[in-house]
Formats: sequence, C-alpha cells, structure tokens
Amino acid sequence: MSDSNRITERITFCIKGELWEQIPKFFEELHPADIAEIINHAPSSTHNKLFDLIDDSIKPDVLAELDDQTEADILEELTDEEISDIIEEMAPDDAADVLGELEGKRSEEILELMENEESEEVRELLQYDEDTAGGIMTTDFVAASATMTAEEAIDYIGSLEFDEPLYYLYVVDAEGRMTGWIQLWELLKQANRNLSLEKMAEKETISVHTDTDQEEVARLASKYDLSSLPVLDRQNKLVGRITVDDIMDVMEEEASEDIFKLAGSNDSELEDTSPLQACKARLPWLLITLGTGFVSSLILKSFMNHITMSEVVALSFFVPIIMAMGGNTGIQSSTLIIRGIALGASHSRKVAKIITHEIIAGASMGLICGATIGLWARFMIAHNGPSAIAPSFLAVTVGIALFSAMAFAAVFGALVPVLLNRFKIDPAVASGPFVTASNDIFALLIYYGVTLAMISAVHAVV
Repeated sequence: MSDSNRITERITFCIKGELWEQIPKFFEELHPADIAEIINHAPSSTHNKLFDLIDDSIKPDVLAELDDQTEADILEELTDEEISDIIEEMAPDDAADVLGELEGKRSEEILELMENEESEEVRELLQYDEDTAGGIMTTDFVAASATMTAEEAIDYIGSLEFDEPLYYLYVVDAEGRMTGWIQLWELLKQANRNLSLEKMAEKETISVHTDTDQEEVARLASKYDLSSLPVLDRQNKLVGRITVDDIMDVMEEEASEDIFKLAGSNDSELEDTSPLQACKARLPWLLITLGTGFVSSLILKSFMNHITMSEVVALSFFVPIIMAMGGNTGIQSSTLIIRGIALGASHSRKVAKIITHEIIAGASMGLICGATIGLWARFMIAHNGPSAIAPSFLAVTVGIALFSAMAFAAVFGALVPVLLNRFKIDPAVASGPFVTASNDIFALLIYYGVTLAMISAVHAVV
C-alpha cells in the first residue's frame, strides 16, 4: 500500500471518530489533489470543517480540484472576503471556473474585493461560454516581440510570475498577432542565445479561436500531441492559452457526457445524486422506450390477425432473439460511427467508407447468425413433436428474418449518427435507447413481413 493510501485511511478514521485536531498533520503530507479527493468522498456535513483544516497556502489548489457539488457546499459557508483571498492566488482560468458557479451578484461582489489586475483577468474569461476555448483558457502566457534575441527572451521570462507551467514562447507582431512559437528548451541552447526570435520561431502554428468548442480543442491537442494550445480572438490576436490539465479535464468531461447519453441520461447526475434528479434525467428516454413497447405490442397483435394461434406460438419463440440481435447490431454500428465522427472523420469519403464497411459487416454477421438460428429453429421444432409449422419452413423464415433484421440494423445504426451530425445534433444521442428502441420495432416489422411473405409463397405453390 502506498504512503498516500495509508494517510488517506488514517484521515478517514479521524473523520469517523471526529478527531479533527489530528487531521492537519496528515494533510501536510498529501498533494492538493489527494486532499480534494478525500473531501469529495467525505460526508457533506464535514466538507467545510475539513477545508478549514487545510493550510491557507494550498487552499486555492485544493479548491480547484474539488467536485462541483463539494465546491458549492464549501463556497456557501465562506465569506466573500475569504473567497476573494483564495481566488486571488488561483490561476485565472481556475478562478473564473469558481466564480462562474456562483450567482451573478455574489460573483460581482467578490470581483470588487479582488485586486484590479487579477479581477480584470477573471472578468475577461467570464465573458466566454464555459464550453468554448475562451471559457477554459488561461491568460497566463508568454509572448515576445520577434526582434528579441533568445537571451533577452530568457531574461524576460525570468522576470515574470506564473501560476501555470510554461512550455512555449509565443512570438507576436506589434499588433499582438501571433507569428510563430518556440519551445522553451530551444531558447536555452547556447548556440541560439544571440539569434532573434523571428529566425527561431516555428511558423506553422496550430491554434484555436475563443469560440472554438472545447471538444474540438481536445481533438486537436490529441491529434498533434500538444501540451498547450494558443487561443486567438476574432482579430487573430493572442489572448490566452489552454494548458494540458484543462485539455485532460475536457476529455474526461466529454467522455462522461457521451457515456451518460449512451445510457439515456445526462451528466447532471454527477452534480446531484438524489433519486429525484436521477429520475428526472433518465425518465424521458425510458418513456420513449415504453412508447416503442406499445408499438411493438400493436405489431404482435396485428400479427395474430393474419396467422393462426398455433403458428403465433411457434414463431413467438424467436421474437426476443431477433429483437435483441437487431438492437445489438445497431448499437455496434452507431458506436463505431460516433467514434469516427469524434475523431474527426467528418469528411464525406471517410463517412461513406465507414458506412459501407458497416453494411458489409452487418450483412455478413446476419448471414452467419441467420443460418445458425435457422438450424436451431429446425432442430427445436422437429424434436418438439407435431407442429402447426413445418420445421424447414420455420427454419427458413427465422433465418431470413434475422439476416434482414441485422443487415437493416447495421445500416440504420450507421446512418442515424451521420444524419444527426449533419443537423448539428450530438450523434451520441443516437446510440443507446434511440437505436435500440427503433431497431426493436423494425426487427418485429421485418419478422412480420418475412413470415407473411413466406406463408403467401407457400399458399401460392400449394
């Protein structure tokens, strides 16, 4: 067991025993992120007590790592003066995140208590939507004129104070527009000390604008292995940068959001764990699924009107299999397409290639599974005594129905995310309850149609 785990266990023991005076010495041995995790998992009634026991010097770092609900609990008990003192020591982007969770009036009062320079930086960040590059960037960055030498740039950087680690020096013109970038270790090379930044700078820059969606920011950072991304305003002036820790937070947030959508819920459950909130988040999709159940029951009822009861009984054995296989095939296809879209495969050729791949794969799997279920259907009916349906007829009917249902589900599951993406709707909504419920209906209709077609063909031959 690691030292941090042992310390965490001791703190947990102290919380349960209300041994508050022993906790500060344990906190001194932990990273702020570990302290935040302990507070997050502690009973809500102890959040403020534990936060008070933290050394003032690391309170800003701990506050930045807390879950939204825990952070809200603590801020509610702190005075405006206490919050302003803590926020002044935070990175501008973290400070903006904290103030963004407060009511507008209280947020403004706290900003008034802060020093002018810090408050202006935070105000600038608060004007951007929280899900954009502007909303997650920090205004802590190093920009220097192209006429500077590497040695002058090193001296300049050394005179500055930053809350976030630095990776790049951005080169700008007289109007503040970025013309290039330099990795800091290049400045330190002895051979480069007298070179101008203009000669050293990489001209090919990858940047984002303040209104760029955070998901696109994360995709670019992942694609080009970037530890920091410069942010430009509408006039292409450098206004901030997005650091690797914020990029990782975005990736986690977007992944969580998509996972919740796959389950027919939303990420509000992360902030509120009450049963009522869970019901509110999940019930809409469940009601839609219930509605498709009503449609399915009507299809089965109509089915009974066209064939005899004994035939219905024999055919009903395979309804769950056909519905389940169609639903699973659709989910597989939609998940692959959604993943492709998330990775930037939005070009029509790439999407068309993936859809074609899914059609062929769906048809192939349907052929194999259809043949298998056909053989099983014949075996089961043939060894079950006399039946209203000939074993061979049932085998062919069920086999064709399953093949058709799976082939259709593959196409449907692949097309729906593409169409939603074209209409600027998050394609993650297409996976999960939507595809499953829709495929249940279509699978039944296919089974119904194949069966009636087969019966009509037999009657025509006879």
